[in-house]
Amino acid sequence: MRPLKKFEEFLENGVVRKRKPDQSRADWLFREEEDRKKFLDEAYEKVGMRNDNANYFIENAYDTLIGLIRAQMLLQGFSASGEGAHEAEVAFLRKLKFTESETRFMNELRYFRNGILYYGKKFDVEYGKRVLEFLSKVYPRLKEK
Repeated sequence: MRPLKKFEEFLENGVVRKRKPDQSRADWLFREEEDRKKFLDEAYEKVGMRNDNANYFIENAYDTLIGLIRAQMLLQGFSASGEGAHEAEVAFLRKLKFTESETRFMNELRYFRNGILYYGKKFDVEYGKRVLEFLSKVYPRLKEK
C-alpha cells in the first residue's frame, strides 16, 4: 500500500472538485450513516461477530465512515469522483483535524475493504473488532456539523 497523498494533490489533479456546499445531501448522508451504524450495532449485539461474518462488519463500518466523510466534504464544498476518490476522501480526514494515526488506519481500512470486494480477502474477528472500535471512536467526531 502506497502512502496517502495530501488532500491538495487530489484537488490539483481533479479527483476532488470545489463546489457549492450541499447541506441537504450532507444531511441525507448523515441520516443514512446513522441508520447503518444502528444496524451494525444491532447485528453485533444479536448475531455477534465470527470469522465467517467479520467481513460484513468491516465493509459496513467502512461504508459508514466514508459516507460521513463525504457528508463533511459536501458541507465544506468538495466532492470526489473517479479513480482515487476514496483515497481523496480518506485524505480529507487531515482537514478535519484527525490524527495521522487515525488517517493511516482509515487508509488501511480502505485498502483492506478493496481486498474484500475485489480479491476475496477474508478477515478475522480480531481485525473486525479493531475496525468497530475505530468506528465507535471516530463516529461522534464525524457526525459533528
